[in-house]
Amino acid sequence: MVKPVTLSNSLLEKLRSVDTPTVCNAIEFAQGKRGFNRFTRGTMLHSKAGDPAIVGFARTARISGLAPPSEPVEVIRARRMNYFRSMADGDGPTAAVVEDVDYPNCIAGWWGEVHVAVHKGLGLSGAVTNGVMRDLDVIDAGFPVLAGSIGPSHGYVHVVDIGTPVNIMGMRVAQGELIHADRHGALVIPAEVIEELESAISTVESSESIVLGPAREPGFNIEKLEAVWAEFERART
Repeated sequence: MVKPVTLSNSLLEKLRSVDTPTVCNAIEFAQGKRGFNRFTRGTMLHSKAGDPAIVGFARTARISGLAPPSEPVEVIRARRMNYFRSMADGDGPTAAVVEDVDYPNCIAGWWGEVHVAVHKGLGLSGAVTNGVMRDLDVIDAGFPVLAGSIGPSHGYVHVVDIGTPVNIMGMRVAQGELIHADRHGALVIPAEVIEELESAISTVESSESIVLGPAREPGFNIEKLEAVWAEFERART
């Protein structure tokens, strides 16, 4: 469990309004260097592209579904309820970050109509998983899920552990770390950049406008690009 930090309302609104690549660029700007690497690898699937970004402090867990659990039924049931208690805990905003330990052979659709409704009702802002989602036509709006795959079954799904560090498509996340996710993937926002992140996002947006404005105007050509590119290079990391 990492030390909790506080998000200002303006930073939270900003993070929800921008895409994850912009946040990735802003983290590098705040760190003053390239090479930030705490993000997911590969192509993930989004339940409802166009929804606002998932922003929240991670509530972590691990699940499995390929084979029946070996523990007694009462132990499995008690752990599942403790999982829900953990998901409901913590200062908001929060997001579920759940690793399926069967990856890359996941079959258990943990994220379907019932669990989306339950987690949304408990106040979480969305979910990130390397596992399976399902029920895409009937899951509640306003709770984005970023998943490793789509499938029809729940298999023998059960909770393995709660609150431990997880690995989602190469991104390691500890309980309480701040994540940002959209259809591009997910990342962990380092605690040390949070204070200056809002300013860094604004800087990234303004530096990109140096090129985007002229590029989208009629008559743009290589000469005009040469005139603005040097300024763009000076403004970015």
